Amino acid sequence: MAPTPHLFRPVSFRSVTARNRITVAPMCQYSAADGLGDDWHVQHLGARAAGGAGIVFTEATHVSAIGRITPGCLGLWTAAHEALLTRLATLISRCGAVPGIQLAHAGRKASVSPPWQASAPIAPEQGGWVPLAPSPIAFADGHTVPHALTPGEIGEIAGQFAASAAMARRAGFRIIELHAAHGYLLHSFLSPVANRRSDAYGGDLAGRSRALMETIDAIRAEWPEDLPLFVRLSCTDWVDGGLTIEDTVTLARALARRGDVDLIDCSSGGVSPAQRIPSLHPGYQVPFAERVRREAGIATGAVGLIRDPHQAEEILGNGRADLVILARALLADPAWPLRAARALGVTPELPVQYSRALLS
Repeated sequence: MAPTPHLFRPVSFRSVTARNRITVAPMCQYSAADGLGDDWHVQHLGARAAGGAGIVFTEATHVSAIGRITPGCLGLWTAAHEALLTRLATLISRCGAVPGIQLAHAGRKASVSPPWQASAPIAPEQGGWVPLAPSPIAFADGHTVPHALTPGEIGEIAGQFAASAAMARRAGFRIIELHAAHGYLLHSFLSPVANRRSDAYGGDLAGRSRALMETIDAIRAEWPEDLPLFVRLSCTDWVDGGLTIEDTVTLARALARRGDVDLIDCSSGGVSPAQRIPSLHPGYQVPFAERVRREAGIATGAVGLIRDPHQAEEILGNGRADLVILARALLADPAWPLRAARALGVTPELPVQYSRALLS
């Protein structure tokens, strides 16, 4: 018999095993109220878990009200938020996927409208709020200048991540991904574009990494040792003077040495509207995942316009990443894993209620 394609081989991180290496990326829906999700979030994530993915992540789930990107972003900072997320984790698990949650803080990119309203800044006098950041540098013209965090306030936010991690544990999630990419708070500490501090949280890469490391420490104090922790990084800022892939490899080596981070989700950009991406093509970010995996000795996830099953199989089969993390492809088609299985000649694992789909 032909060997099982890499895309459909189980993968394990600590005590958690996923049925395949197809991962639903965190995809913001901007449809919550005061951080509270509803039936929209249930049907959205349930459909993708039932469609055959191995790991299903919530959208960016924010650790405080002022840490949200938009007023419609999902949150996890009270018991009321925990109740809906418990429902989500239970549903994802029932459909055979591993429930994952991405914990996030928007930092200086907070207090904007949803994308279908142009992601326009919402000023405090218009119902928005003052964003938080390492330095008082607005994300773009027209955005509110953020409050520069004191060392004590940085510690408080790490504590908010820890509290959300504890609630995620109680809710039944099995993987946490810490969002340190796309210009949000932890990425803004990492990037010299946004971090101009001269104290222990600024300066060289080690200083700029301190907020991330302390947040990981705080999360791990609440997140069980047998459960995996992923970190999403922007591997380059695509801006002169910003983070480079060489910086990311150095940071990934430091995370690997810690021993408490299990995978780097390798994305890019987002810290500045001045970014210039040379070419947006399928798999344009895969080389980042490949290089981090090879040079830092840590598992990686590849993301970025991956749509074709054969492309996904090539990435995994050639050892360029350990997971493929899909957004647009699975947003358009929750049953993408079924199509991929047919293309690669295997039978996917689906809920029994959907088994007739295998015959159609």
